[in-house]
Amino acid sequence: MITASQLRAARALLDIDQKTLAEMASVSLPTIQRMEASQGNVRGVVDSLMKVINALNRAGVELLSEHVRSNDGGRGVRFRHPDTLPGKPD
Repeated sequence: MITASQLRAARALLDIDQKTLAEMASVSLPTIQRMEASQGNVRGVVDSLMKVINALNRAGVELLSEHVRSNDGGRGVRFRHPDTLPGKPD
């Protein structure tokens, strides 16, 4: 599961607003708003959550759960590849 904080951080990495994420994931704006307002783990319809996660993955963002190995441990959000950084010249 992902947390509301991770979802907000993922949007911040991409420099997008809630409406843009909703459009990318083909879900409603209120769905994103409810997910981000959750306390702790995001709550909602599994199908909608998967659409959001998949949209973030397509945009190059990886959501790290507490069970994913990382050098620093813990949950987090990161770009999957350094090449996906916004503003990086091609």
